[in-house]
Amino acid sequence: MNLLVLKAGKCCSVFHILHVSRHRVGGRLFSVSCCLHLKAPPRNNRKATVDIPGLERVTYAERLHFVPGLAKATFPQWSRGWRDPHRYSGPEYEGLPPRAEKPCFVFNQRTSALEGTRQAAWLTKSIVRQGLPPQVLALAEDAANQIEDQDERVQHAIQHARFWDSTERKPPRERFCPVLLRNLLHLCGTLQVRLPTLGRRMLAEKYSLAACWTRGGDLFQVRGQNGLLLNSMSAVPVVAGKEELLSTEGEELETFYPIAPTIDLQVTHAYKQKNDTGFQDGYPYPHAHTLYILECGEGPKLKEEQVHAKMIMFAFGNALAHAHALYGTQPQVLERPVTVQSVATNGRTFSFVMFQLNTTDLDSDTGVKNLVWMDADQPLYEYAKIRPVVKKKVIQVTAGLAGYQPDTFKKFLALYLHGAA
Repeated sequence: MNLLVLKAGKCCSVFHILHVSRHRVGGRLFSVSCCLHLKAPPRNNRKATVDIPGLERVTYAERLHFVPGLAKATFPQWSRGWRDPHRYSGPEYEGLPPRAEKPCFVFNQRTSALEGTRQAAWLTKSIVRQGLPPQVLALAEDAANQIEDQDERVQHAIQHARFWDSTERKPPRERFCPVLLRNLLHLCGTLQVRLPTLGRRMLAEKYSLAACWTRGGDLFQVRGQNGLLLNSMSAVPVVAGKEELLSTEGEELETFYPIAPTIDLQVTHAYKQKNDTGFQDGYPYPHAHTLYILECGEGPKLKEEQVHAKMIMFAFGNALAHAHALYGTQPQVLERPVTVQSVATNGRTFSFVMFQLNTTDLDSDTGVKNLVWMDADQPLYEYAKIRPVVKKKVIQVTAGLAGYQPDTFKKFLALYLHGAA
């Protein structure tokens, strides 16, 4: 009946079709939604339980099976004695701690800072300088610190991550980006034969960080998991001397008025002022050396400026948590600054950040400020194609690896060797 209506009258309305289908037993149209059929979802006819004082309900709890005519048994909640993340229920509202009147602004791995580097520099009371320090870049230029057949082996590492690690026609970024980072770290680790101090390091993954500070009268906190951290037994050497630190007192921080510096940060009234490096006391590798951040689609997609802000904030968080563990939580100018490095990559381009924490007195804009050296968006290669791109029987792009930039890996190697060479 429905097919006849559709063929005979193409201009008939949907309501006419519904009217015809309603008079047919078992008629159904898959091309229209249930809202046009006037079919409401089933109602929940669950009756409310009534408790009468002085009367006890007769249930089938003792018989351990369902019995018609008897009430449903209610049992107390069973506790396993340990925290099961798959069967976890939050605490009752009455058992929650009282809400704090002063809000806390939280920066985590999902935060997308609107102003990017400028916002991160203001939150950390830092002066941003473009380019890496020359004494750090000189480490990779020394022939004694270079890898044998360095450029050839780096290109093999890229080809392994892009071509040989997967049988897919086009491997996703979530697949080749971590493999490329591991390959480059493995290449850098081959220098341990010549530099034994490289063996005094350890990679840590999925550690949780927490660091609190006050800025402009507001309370801020960096917390959460933030990437792959390279820890070391010894601290990273200080980059800027005392003269350069004193010169930062006369420099002014860049502002972005009328935008508030707390924009896009998570605001919460239920928090704990906690400072934790993510590792227990007595950990043999207590010093954070380099933080590696992968932007490969696992979390929210961030723009370049927002990735740079994420690098600065988490490098600052690791340095601040370590400074609080060494010198206490009182605001002060540190006797020995704490330096933490950060590297971010999306599988093709690399960004490098060196953060030197000079002071924990971050409330005001005056006094000694922290320093940030940044070298952003450096491509390691131009493209890597498994198959050539052919348009109109003409090869537009050849297959393989093209546009390799050796200077980018030299910067990667320089940050890895900092403190060991």
